[in-house]
Amino acid sequence: MPKVKVDGVELEVPAGATVLQACEQAGKEIPRFCYHERLSIAGNCRMCLVEVKPGPPKPQASCALPATEGQEIRTDSEMVKKAREGVMEFLLINHPLDCPICDQGGECDLQDQSVAYGRGSSRYDENKRAVTEKNMGPIVKTVMTRCIQCTRCVRFAEEVAGVPEIGAIYRGENMQITTYLEHAAKSELSGNVVDLCPVGALTAKPYAFEARPWELKKTHAIDVMDALGTNIRLDSRGRQVLRAVPRINDDVNEEWASDKTRHNVDGLVRKRLDKPFVRKDGKLVPASWAEAFAAVAAVQHGGSVAAIAGDLLDCETMFAGKALVEKLGGTMLEGRQTGLSYDVSSLSSVVFNTPLADLETADVILLVGTNLRWEAPLVNTRIRKAIKKGAKIFAVGPEVDLTYKVEWLGNDASLLAKLPEAVLEAFKGAARPAMIVGGGVLAKDGAHGDTLALVETLGLIKDGWNGYNVLHFAAARMGGLMLGYATNGGVKAVADAAPKLLFALGADEVDYSLFPTSFKVYVGHHGDKGAHAADVILPGASYAEKAGTYVNLEGRVQFGEKAVFAPGDAREDWSILRALSEVLGAKLPFDSFEQLRAEMAKAVPALGVEGLADYGWSVPSLPTGATGEFGSPIKDFYLTNAICRASPTMQQCSAELIHGVEYAEAAE
Repeated sequence: MPKVKVDGVELEVPAGATVLQACEQAGKEIPRFCYHERLSIAGNCRMCLVEVKPGPPKPQASCALPATEGQEIRTDSEMVKKAREGVMEFLLINHPLDCPICDQGGECDLQDQSVAYGRGSSRYDENKRAVTEKNMGPIVKTVMTRCIQCTRCVRFAEEVAGVPEIGAIYRGENMQITTYLEHAAKSELSGNVVDLCPVGALTAKPYAFEARPWELKKTHAIDVMDALGTNIRLDSRGRQVLRAVPRINDDVNEEWASDKTRHNVDGLVRKRLDKPFVRKDGKLVPASWAEAFAAVAAVQHGGSVAAIAGDLLDCETMFAGKALVEKLGGTMLEGRQTGLSYDVSSLSSVVFNTPLADLETADVILLVGTNLRWEAPLVNTRIRKAIKKGAKIFAVGPEVDLTYKVEWLGNDASLLAKLPEAVLEAFKGAARPAMIVGGGVLAKDGAHGDTLALVETLGLIKDGWNGYNVLHFAAARMGGLMLGYATNGGVKAVADAAPKLLFALGADEVDYSLFPTSFKVYVGHHGDKGAHAADVILPGASYAEKAGTYVNLEGRVQFGEKAVFAPGDAREDWSILRALSEVLGAKLPFDSFEQLRAEMAKAVPALGVEGLADYGWSVPSLPTGATGEFGSPIKDFYLTNAICRASPTMQQCSAELIHGVEYAEAAE
C-alpha cells in the first residue's frame, strides 16, 4: 500500500486509489462536479484540482490521478485556491441566475461550492448562451441552459441503467446533453439522473415547483413497489408526501431507486378511502365506524373465516390479521393473490439466497422465467456489474431486452431437464454460479421442482455460497410467508372452502368472483379492485402513513417509519383490526404498536431483528417435468398496484413508455 502525505499528514492508501480518495481518507473535502463514486472517471470539470509533488508545477485533477508512493499533496495552498476560483468562475460564465426559481435550490452542489470555493465576482460580462429544452419523458424535467457538462447523466445511463440514450452533441461551448433522437429516456431508472445532476439542469418533473428542501420533514422508510426493500426517504409537508428519494444502503439498493419507487407518491393522495363504507342494496354507502363494525359482527361465520394479504402490507398488519382470524376460529391465510400455489415447506427454497451485494461476484448466471428489468430493476444493475467482471449469462424464458448480452436458450420449460452442454460446461468451471428463478416459474406446475433439481446438477451450493435464488416482486411476500400466509393450493383452495367471512387486507389483485358467497371486509387505503368487491370497507393507512416491518426478497428484515397521517377517518391497519376484534368478541392481546411488535417478535423471532433472516437450507421433494412456455407475471411495469394506478405520473409513464402514446411538449 503506497504512503502519501496530504497537507503534511502521512497515511497509507489502498493500491489503485486516486489522489482524491487519498485526500478524503485524510479527512479533506475535495470539491467535484463530474466525479462520482459509482461512475467511471471523466475528469472533465477540473474542480477537484490539488497540488502534487513530484509532478508538474501546476494544479492537477485529483479524481483522475493515481496515488503513488511518496506523493506530497496540498489541498490548501494558494495555487490550489486560485485554481479552484478560476474553474468556478469559468463554470459560471454561462450559468443563468435561476436560483430563485430552480428546484435544485437549497440542495445544489453548484450553489454550495460557489460559496465555499468561488471568488464572489466574475470578470466575464459577455452574453450568456441559451440552450433549447430537451424531452426526457414524464420523469425528468430539463433546463439545459443550466448544464455544466459534467456528463454524470450520460455515464449513469450507459454504465448503470444500461440504456445509452443520453449523450453529448456538438463541441466546445456549443456542447449539449440530450437524448439522441429527442424522445423520452426509456429506462425504469431514469429518475436517478436527477439526484446525480449537480446543478438544476435535470430535475424531477412531477415535483417541479412543489417545495423547498428546508420546508420538508424527512422520514426514513422502506419502499413497497417491489420486493427489493429499497431504502428511501419520504419528504413530506403537512399531511402530504411530496417526494421519495433513495437512501444509501450498499447491501440493498446502493444509492439508486426505480422510477416507480420515486414517483408513486402522487398516488397517495388520489382515490383514497377516507371513511368506512357498507354495502346496502347492492351499493356501497358511507357509514360510521360503529355501523361498519356492526355489519361485520352480524355475520354468522361459525369459524369459517379467512384472510388474504395484499402485496404492499407490513408484517404487523399481517400478524394482527392472522391473530384475529385464529381467534375467530379460522385457519386459512393466503398472500399470493394471483393464484400462485408453490410449495413453502422450506422457505430457503423460495427466497433469494445470494445476498444482493454478493451477486456482483457471480461468474455464471442462469435466468429462468424472469424479466429482471420489470420484476427487480436494481437486481438487474447488480448483474450488469457482474458482467463487467466477466460473468456469463444464460436465460430460459421470453426474450426481452435486459440491457446486457444474454445467451437465450429458448422459452420452453422442458429445457430445464436438458440444458445444452455449453451451459453445463460453463457451470462446471464456475466458482460462484447462480440461478435466478422468476415469477413465471412459480406460476407453472412442475417448474419450481425442475429448478430445484438443477441445484446439484449446476453445483449452486458451495462453501459460503448459495446460488439458488427465487425472485419475488411483492414487498409483503417474504414477510407473509414467514407469518404463514400460504395455504396449500393457494387462493383457489381458500375459495373452494367458501369462507363465510373474508378479510381482504389491502388485497387488490385477487379475482373476487371466486368468493361469491363470502362476506368480504376490505381493509385498505385505495378505492381499487378490492374496495369495489367489498361488502364493508374499513379505510386503512398506506406504507407512508404507518411504521412497519418489511422483509425483502433475500429475507432481509427492515423497519420503516411513519411519515404522515392517514386522510380523513382512515386509521392504521393494526388498530382497525384491534378495535374490530373487541366488537367481534375476540379481543387481540395488544393495545399499542409496540406491544404488537413485541408479540410478533415473540411468535417469529427473526421479525424482531433488522438484518438477514437465516432460513437454513433444505430442498423439498417437489413434482418436476414442466412443459410449455413461461409467461410474464407483470404486464405493465408502472401500474402494478393500487398506489401506482392512482398516480397520474405512473399513468403517464405507462402510456408514453409502454404503450407509445405521444405527449406534446409545451413548446410544441
